[in-house]
Order: sequence, then C-alpha cells, then structure tokens
Amino acid sequence: MPVARPHEPEFLQPAPDCRLCPRLSSFRDANREQYPGFHNAPVPSFGGRDARLLIVGLAPGLKGANQTGRPFTGDYAGDLLYATLGDFGFAEGDYGRRCDDGLRLVNCRVTNAVRCVPPENKPTGSEVKTCRQFLESEIAAMPRLEIVLALGALAHGAVLATLGLVRNRYPFAHAALHELPSGPLLADSYHCSRYNTNTGRLSEAMFRQVFAELRRRLE
Repeated sequence: MPVARPHEPEFLQPAPDCRLCPRLSSFRDANREQYPGFHNAPVPSFGGRDARLLIVGLAPGLKGANQTGRPFTGDYAGDLLYATLGDFGFAEGDYGRRCDDGLRLVNCRVTNAVRCVPPENKPTGSEVKTCRQFLESEIAAMPRLEIVLALGALAHGAVLATLGLVRNRYPFAHAALHELPSGPLLADSYHCSRYNTNTGRLSEAMFRQVFAELRRRLE
C-alpha cells in the first residue's frame, strides 16, 4: 500500500515492495532473482521539491533506473537528459550513470509516470492509472512548480489526467507548450530514448531546443 513520509502525510510514495500492480510486482520478483544486485523496487524521484521544473518520463528502464534506483540513470536516455540539464543550468556535477555520482539537480526534479519497471518498457493503462496518485502527490507537494515537461505521449497523458484535464484539448507534439487553465505550464518533448534518437525522430538539437525555451521562461 502507499506510504507517506514521516511528518508529510500529504506526500505519497509507493511502498518499497508495492503490490498495487500485480503484473509489475511479479516482474520485479523475477528480476530480483535474475539481477539480485539491482534496485528492483519503485524508483523515487530525483531533485528537490522546491524546484520550478518537473520532468516526467515513462517508467524506469530495466537496466537503467531499475538497476541504479534513480530516474534516467544507467542508460542512454540518462546520458542525453543529464548532459542537457547540465548545459542549461539545471544540473551540477558529473553524471556517472550511478546514483552516488554526486550529480545535483538545480531547480529541477525528475520522476516517472509509472514508478516500477514494466515488461518491454510498456506499462498498461491500468498501471498508469494506479500510479497516478503518486504523480498527483508529487505535483501537489511542489509549491514553486511552474513547468512540467512530459517526455513522450504517455507521460503527457498522465500529467493531464492527474490535473483533471481532457487530453484531446491539449494534443501531444514535440516542443509544444500548453497553457493550462490552472496549474503549471505543460511542455512536451519526444522521449530521449535511444529508439527515438536512432530512428531520427529526436535529435540532440531538437531536445536542446526544448530546454532552451524552458530556460528562457524560467529566467
């Protein structure tokens, strides 16, 4: 069941051995046997809750965040994301593909729409819905939040659902900016996965374009 941190009853986090999604918990169990040295648990967010920018990804990668215990850490998506964050002043220190590399986020927080690694990196609709309570709590617990960046259409939809908004009014598109009736600005980018970069759907220049605009708006 969800647990709240001490003295912060409004901030929900999944329990270390969360069983809310049977398929995901079974997959974690199998991974614990195959990869006993991995994190193999819900992956907590990274960065301070006083940040003005929240980045929402899809879900932990099997040999990325599920291995290291930090979002976007240990795989190609993190290589691109954290290098870009550093270039635009949202991160300090060296990214070393591990959670103890000393990297620090600046006015930025990173999380996922689904906190546990899904088979084939594809969470189901019901799993996204079940995990939505944690994203809702995340957003509510960030008093200075101004922009949410959704990496991919699934994250985009999860953010809108969390805010109680209809998705067809705010269609996903790379580099799109959505002025919502209340709450933070919603920005979109294609996910920085190797699949998107290898196929040419997302280039480094396209990804940097998004962060250049976010940096400008947060000056």
